[in-house]
Parts: sequence; C-alpha cells; structure tokens
Amino acid sequence: MIKHFTKSDINALDQRTRVHFINSLSGFKSANLIGTTNDNGTPNLAMISSVFHIGANPPLVGHIIRPDTVPRDTLSNLTQTGSYTINHVSSLIWQQAHQTSARYAPDVSEFERTQLSEEYIDGVKAPFVAQSQLKFALEVREITPLKINGTILVIGEISHVLVPEFSIQKDGYIDIESIDTVTVSGLDSYHTTDRLARLAYAKAEQPTKLMNLDGSDYDTPVN
Repeated sequence: MIKHFTKSDINALDQRTRVHFINSLSGFKSANLIGTTNDNGTPNLAMISSVFHIGANPPLVGHIIRPDTVPRDTLSNLTQTGSYTINHVSSLIWQQAHQTSARYAPDVSEFERTQLSEEYIDGVKAPFVAQSQLKFALEVREITPLKINGTILVIGEISHVLVPEFSIQKDGYIDIESIDTVTVSGLDSYHTTDRLARLAYAKAEQPTKLMNLDGSDYDTPVN
C-alpha cells in the first residue's frame, strides 16, 4: 500500500523522523570524505554525501555544508586556505568515514581518531586520505550562502586527480565499482553497488543500446 504524505503530514513529523525521511527521498548519494587543514596545519576530515558534478570545462564540483550556526571546521578551513580534497569512501573504510561526522574539537584530528592516514602531494596544502582509491584536490572558487535555508554552497575547481590506472576506461569513464566505492542513503545507510550496464548516448526514435564497459559498441569484441 502506498502512503501519501502531504506537506502538513511532513511538517507534523518529529524533527529526527523528518530529517531521516527527507534525507532518504533523494535516493543513493555519493559517500566522500572532505580533507582540509587550517592555517596552523591541523588537519580535518569530514564525511559528506552532497558532492555533485557542475561542469567539465573548467572541471567544477560542488557540495553543500550545513548552516554555520555552530562552528563548522571544514567551512572555516576552506575560508582560510582555499584548498581541499575529496576522497571516495570504500567498503574498507566506511565505518571510519562515518565516525568523522562526530563533533570533535577543532584541535583534534579526525585522521588520528579514526585511524585513517594523511597523504600529501606537492602543490596541495590539504590532506588526502591514503586509504581512498579515488581522490582529487580542489581549489575554492565560490562559497555562497543559500538564502532559502542557510546552507552553504561550495564550488571548487579540480587541480589534481589520483586514481588507479586500471579503473580508467578508453573513453575516460572511471569504473568506480572496480575500486570498491560505496554509496550512502539517508544519513547512515551504506551500500555496495552492482552495475546493470553502460548505455550508449540516447538518440530520439532509436532504441536504447548497451555499451561495453570501455565505451565500445556492445556487439564489438573487446580485446
């Protein structure tokens, strides 16, 4: 049986139930760790599920930070340094990743408390997560408070990408399933994935066509 929720029904839910309910509606979301550091060099790591693609040229990625009505270490660090990393969460580190959402003091490193390791490369001030298989560094381009609810939109431009070569297909597609990236639904439910298929570019009045993983036609043998 389908249950119909009106706006009044949703507003009548207690706060915690409403938060879980609304957060589940958007379906599966990306599971990422945002790595930053403050001007004093203290690293910070935060679990986030709101990362989204904005554009490929220039390569822009956005994410949402909750209202800064309480201290937000990630936001403070982004404002101070303008440098951050986004690190995919895998099934090997999903529990440690979730633990970073706890409210640690600003002078406490989530890396240390969750037994995740910092990794640095030349030209990037922010730390990567060593255990993450796909990770990229960004430079802040825009930080915009949203008037509708006080959340904050952060847009960054990608400057470096670290990814296993075997996961990159001939057409540039990254097979994130091959590197064990997981996804999240709601606030706290983590999932592994099982790809159905890749589909060719959709064209009007033509049937949907399957593609091979590397982007070649489905009926073309792959060496």
